Amino acid sequence: MKWQGRRQSDNVEDRRGMSGGGKTLVGGGIIGIIILLVNVFGGENAQLITPVLEQMQGSQSNQTEAAAPLSKEDEEMGNFVKVNLADNEDIWGKIFSENGMTYKNPKLVLFRGSVETACGGATSASGPFYCPGDQKVYMDLAFFEELKTRFGAKGGDFAIAYVIAHEIGHHIQTLLGTSAKMRKAQEGKSEAQANKLSVALELQADFYAGVWAHYNQANLDPDDIDEALSAANAVGDDAIQSKMQGRVVPDSFTHGTSEQRKFWFMKGFKSGDINQGDTFAEIR
Repeated sequence: MKWQGRRQSDNVEDRRGMSGGGKTLVGGGIIGIIILLVNVFGGENAQLITPVLEQMQGSQSNQTEAAAPLSKEDEEMGNFVKVNLADNEDIWGKIFSENGMTYKNPKLVLFRGSVETACGGATSASGPFYCPGDQKVYMDLAFFEELKTRFGAKGGDFAIAYVIAHEIGHHIQTLLGTSAKMRKAQEGKSEAQANKLSVALELQADFYAGVWAHYNQANLDPDDIDEALSAANAVGDDAIQSKMQGRVVPDSFTHGTSEQRKFWFMKGFKSGDINQGDTFAEIR
């Protein structure tokens, strides 16, 4: 992605050089691997995952991290994130304005190890996530190395850009009231029905990420879309379940299959039309 020398957002809080420690609760990550597994499997299968989660949590919560200066690579990655957030600000500000609405910029927090949010405490095991309570996106960039080495994503800078855009998609859903409506619709539903609504919400965030990419094509490199699709493929519910459990349980999906995630990202990318992102239509 072409990003050097371009505008950087002022809405990034870089906490990576801050000291951390103390016990934190693992928060809900949008594509977080460990907490996603607990949510996906639940029930008796959660007993297989919980000890691993507790072990990871214990190793992170019982240590106090000393403040460390950022390396040159850390600073470069921070600048890359700032440019991506600026792109989202510009593109979504324009789209909202064209539709008679006002876009409110979210903030993005970079952290290492653990972080406190309006949604509670979280660790790196949560993966990148959006907290509607403070309208902030939280990311530990170490997650992307895990995504590449353990789950087979291609990596590359645009995988990070895709995830940022996906989390901004959840911010858009908060601004439009979609998230609140979905939570309301889940009330009284069976677990399988509630999961389908959750999948629709996640796929719509992928669609919004594709819309962002559509309007940012002047800054994309030839391989960028492949990197985004590789990341979307790696975090499909079916791909994660197959790799971690050896079997797939469709009724437990909360984020969508690899093919669904790629489809909706590409629909947004090809159309650039926010009115074509009704991912809830199929479950009405």
